[in-house]
Amino acid sequence: MSHFIEVEPGVKLFVEDIGEGQPIVFIHGWPLNHKMFEYQMNELPQKGYRFIGIDLRGFGQSDKPAFGYDYDTLAHDIKVVVESLDLKNFFLAGFSMGGPISIQYATKHANDELAQLILIGAAAPSFTSRDGFQHGMAQEEVDGLINAFQHDRPNALKDFGVNFFHKATSAPFNEWFFHLGLEASGHATIETAKSLRDEDLRHVLEYINVPTLIMHGEDDNICDYAFSEILHEEIKDSTFVSFEISGHGLIYDEREKCNEELLKLLK
Repeated sequence: MSHFIEVEPGVKLFVEDIGEGQPIVFIHGWPLNHKMFEYQMNELPQKGYRFIGIDLRGFGQSDKPAFGYDYDTLAHDIKVVVESLDLKNFFLAGFSMGGPISIQYATKHANDELAQLILIGAAAPSFTSRDGFQHGMAQEEVDGLINAFQHDRPNALKDFGVNFFHKATSAPFNEWFFHLGLEASGHATIETAKSLRDEDLRHVLEYINVPTLIMHGEDDNICDYAFSEILHEEIKDSTFVSFEISGHGLIYDEREKCNEELLKLLK
């Protein structure tokens, strides 16, 4: 089943909703959409999960307004979707940029129905280095990435995809993955890159009040492995699972292990 859910006047998000059972809401990374979780969609609904994949505004099949690409607005969009679907006892899984957006939801908008937070290769607590935080890209590097996307988005996207996976992927797979990024609007891609560059969630981690599963690939060349070590240290009730033969895209590099860890939560 698919939904188009209005999150503010004139802005509707596309939501893929498959299966029955424990709801698990997936928030995609930059600059992709819910279809990046194909290898979770294939399996989890067969094993007792209701898979709910949201295309963030500006991405995939969702509307692409000019504004609203800060973490708080994106997290509020999730709140509207959760309430519209009347989700109970649900899990929220954020990948890469979806990680800080999910943290923002958990600390600002969640009610008692959020049962579990899942952070997968999260771009959090800060994607860029800054005073007191020496991990991640330099802010100037993100400026360079934004500049590349402003001048030749398809080429920049292809370059970005080279660093995503640890294992070798086929040419057709790479083409499929590339086109997921092309489905985004150019302005949403650029504006969310600015949010990745500028936003810092270190101050909110202490307010996460649900059990949190943290997963990260040891060979991640996009989001520093140290991000998740810090998240594990700062989030009270957290479990950290390391993926030894994964890059950023652990959902595909070690998809069996990833799905097993998610299925453990059902028990």
